[in-house]
Amino acid sequence: MKTKRETRLLSASDVRSLLTMADCIEAVESGFRALGEGKLPAPEILSLHSELGGLHVKAAVWRNGSQYFVAKANANFPGNPKTHGLPTIQGVIILCDANNGELLALMDSIEITALRTAAATAVAARYLARRDSKVVSICGCGRQGAVQLRAILAILPIETVYAYDTDRDAAARFARENKNARVVDNLVDALRTSDVVVTCTPAKEYFVNIDDIRPGTFIAAVGADNELKQELDPHLFLAGKVVVDSLSQCLKIGDLHHAVEDGRASVESVHAELADVVAGNKPGRTSPDEITIFDSTGIAVEDAAAAALVYEKACGSNVGMSFRF
Repeated sequence: MKTKRETRLLSASDVRSLLTMADCIEAVESGFRALGEGKLPAPEILSLHSELGGLHVKAAVWRNGSQYFVAKANANFPGNPKTHGLPTIQGVIILCDANNGELLALMDSIEITALRTAAATAVAARYLARRDSKVVSICGCGRQGAVQLRAILAILPIETVYAYDTDRDAAARFARENKNARVVDNLVDALRTSDVVVTCTPAKEYFVNIDDIRPGTFIAAVGADNELKQELDPHLFLAGKVVVDSLSQCLKIGDLHHAVEDGRASVESVHAELADVVAGNKPGRTSPDEITIFDSTGIAVEDAAAAALVYEKACGSNVGMSFRF
């Protein structure tokens, strides 16, 4: 009889030591490509909400020679940093052998969530942004804003970074910590000179207006991860080429669902899922003047690809603790 393998326990620092931005972008792109080529089943999501936050569970299958079931349970409480001194997102990822169900790893989800979310933006930018993009506006200067900038810098030749946050201290801190970043108090002026706009805020009313977006801009809308959040003017969804990470998910919790409810968009007005663009089933940017929008709600294949990479690296370098339940 086969001996049951031990479960590997990986802390946030373990994950951080194993997962680079470059590797995460490559893994996430591979995940979208496999999904677009029909090599993976559709990922799943379960969401629950309380008054101050929520819990979601995202699950996917990942195949890279080995076969894994991966599920992430994340609590998301935007008020945590100020109220409790805790991270906004906290959670755990479980990784199982898809052939026999063995629990192979438990790992902290914070670092993977941050990097894979930004990596998805980078993948989208690779196909949807102008390759000569020089100016980016980062709206939302918390941890995710900083990671989003790292990912964009890995893909595009950015020279100027505008940092905007309703908390000006957060924007100032962001500018101090990131080269070439400058605080802007007037978001409209920043948007009107930007080639790339990334929104990663908890906003519940849109603040990026269609009149402030110039032709050729790539927008990554990252903050709307539940049905109450909104960052983009619904009119943008008819003015631009819309690519979503998951059509079904964005119709429920993304910025897209607000545009559909407002009558400004429909299923038919969505150009593609990112998986189909990466797999070559649908084109990405086809004109230097078109506005392109990536509605990103975060899908489990991103977590699965990144977590499998972390697990395999951990085994290869003996990082983390191993134990039997």
